[in-house]
Amino acid sequence: MDEVGVGPHPEPWPDDDRLDPELLAVGDRRNVVDRYRYWTVDAIVADLDSRRHPFHVAIENWEHDMNIGTVVRNANAFLVSGVHIVGRRRWNRRGAMVTDRYQHVFHHPDIGDLLEWVAGEGLPLIGIDNLPGSVPIEGVDLPERCVLLFGQEGPGLSDAARDAVSMVCSISQFGSTRSINAGVASGIAMHAWIRQHATWPSSRLAGSP
Repeated sequence: MDEVGVGPHPEPWPDDDRLDPELLAVGDRRNVVDRYRYWTVDAIVADLDSRRHPFHVAIENWEHDMNIGTVVRNANAFLVSGVHIVGRRRWNRRGAMVTDRYQHVFHHPDIGDLLEWVAGEGLPLIGIDNLPGSVPIEGVDLPERCVLLFGQEGPGLSDAARDAVSMVCSISQFGSTRSINAGVASGIAMHAWIRQHATWPSSRLAGSP
């Protein structure tokens, strides 16, 4: 099987403070895009910070939800400003595939603490759940600056979260199941924001892979 990444960099090495001497010497097998090969983690984060999208995501973690790692990985893929975990501080990082190194992750002990932060930032809080009265996210104009709040797998948004959000958006489904996986739902909702507000690379618009 083809190895991921690149091997040791040929000498002489580039004179660039963003590059990690250890990676230059042994190679870079991390799951990063090619432009970040041999870069230090701090340099990658700094570059991402210069162009992050102005929306956040939050997820409740009352029952140690195993999907949080997937939410963090999705947030990294869509260049979200921050991920907010409400409830238990501990979460399983395996699903994040080390993308949490490049993503700002914040903890809130309860919904009240998240609301205090949201109010301070002047951001609307939008719930994502298939609840009665929810509106299909594919037909909603999402605010450019906002927080998308996800409930945990199974129970969905807590009662406190439902009372706190300004709107609840659902994801239209066409099969027999009542709901979809929370990690999958987070990716769909984030991409809905991306479709409305992100600047798409010209190569993607032209249909290039």
